[in-house]
Amino acid sequence: MSRDRTVDALRAYAIGGVVLGHWLVTGLVLTGDGGLHQASPLTAVPGLAPVTWVLQTLGLFFFTAGFGSTRSLARHGGGPGGWLARRLRRLLLPTVALLGMGAAVLLAATVVGTPDDTLTVALRLAVSPLWFLVPLLFLVAVSGPLRAAVRRWGVARCVAPVVAVVAAADLAVRLLPAGTDLPPVTVVVAWSVPYLLGVAHADGRLDGRRAAGTLAGCGAAALAALLALGYPVSAVGVPGDGVSNLNPPSLLAVALAVTQVGLGLLARPALERLVARPLPGRAVTEVNRSAVRIYLWHQPILVAVTALTARSGLTLPGLHTVPDDPDWVLARCCWLPLLAAVLVTVVRTAQPAGHLRSRRQPGGGGVAGRSAECVPSAPQVYDHQRSGPPDLQEVIAVRDSDPPSRGRADGQPR
Repeated sequence: MSRDRTVDALRAYAIGGVVLGHWLVTGLVLTGDGGLHQASPLTAVPGLAPVTWVLQTLGLFFFTAGFGSTRSLARHGGGPGGWLARRLRRLLLPTVALLGMGAAVLLAATVVGTPDDTLTVALRLAVSPLWFLVPLLFLVAVSGPLRAAVRRWGVARCVAPVVAVVAAADLAVRLLPAGTDLPPVTVVVAWSVPYLLGVAHADGRLDGRRAAGTLAGCGAAALAALLALGYPVSAVGVPGDGVSNLNPPSLLAVALAVTQVGLGLLARPALERLVARPLPGRAVTEVNRSAVRIYLWHQPILVAVTALTARSGLTLPGLHTVPDDPDWVLARCCWLPLLAAVLVTVVRTAQPAGHLRSRRQPGGGGVAGRSAECVPSAPQVYDHQRSGPPDLQEVIAVRDSDPPSRGRADGQPR
């Protein structure tokens, strides 16, 4: 089995960016009664806002999800119902495990007398990452129609009406009175843009540096225009600000996603060289195998480590103190190795036994799991009808509905 290792690397970067971003902008301050309340360094240090453009990588997450779902659907031999059930099971089972474990931990914490503030923060941070299931499950379910639409009309014509809906929602937020409740349509619509780009890339429509450069250039130009129009600089929500670029996702979040996808595709040669090395290649593979679990568990790990260390009676800088200056960020960086070690331990413990029996790939130190990017390598057979010494011929089987495969086959000698 071979994989698109560039997409693997982009997914690993996306997961790492989300985890690192949340750990750096989520301050848990220890109060006098031993409880914890949430704060953000972005409130006191607005100069950190541009850093969120690098760490807010949800666009890349949905791009790789669209790519993986399209590749997986194209390979699936049965009906779409069986494929969808298997795909959804891979998303929902880790979520059910998290909710079950979280409920048990919260019950135990209540029994031992944990302050209500700490329980509230723990519940909020444990549940808040689950919002991504709503758009992701919907987009995975309609992967087939989205693929057909991209093939019929092209990616630009599919993305344009989606961007128009997000623009209309942004305009409504700014024109309607404060506090007006709007349906959260952009939670699905905005993230469908990078998902559609992933569908198009899996179908061979974004290959080449020209397409990647166009995405990066258009996204960067849109970012500059939106900032000039008064959009918040931070790519994530800042407590106290009236408007957020992420809740609900705005045009700036869409432009940032398009820019990141374009830059990621431009970096393909460098990423291929990176993941060809044993250590980075293995790290990328491990992150891809446990991407959903890493995403689901990283916030509960932060709360657990902070709450347990608070019981020692010490107020530790970067962990329990108020995030009101750059020194807090530096202190939090010192805690990142501990948080990462605990997260790795929990994720490895929660892995199904089947993952431990995955086969290793030759060359690169990767592991060939059941990823959506896996494509079967061409078998080699002996042609017994030819005269002369035996030799090997490469046989390539393609589907008429799979242009990328047909393109690879057409370039091979018959």
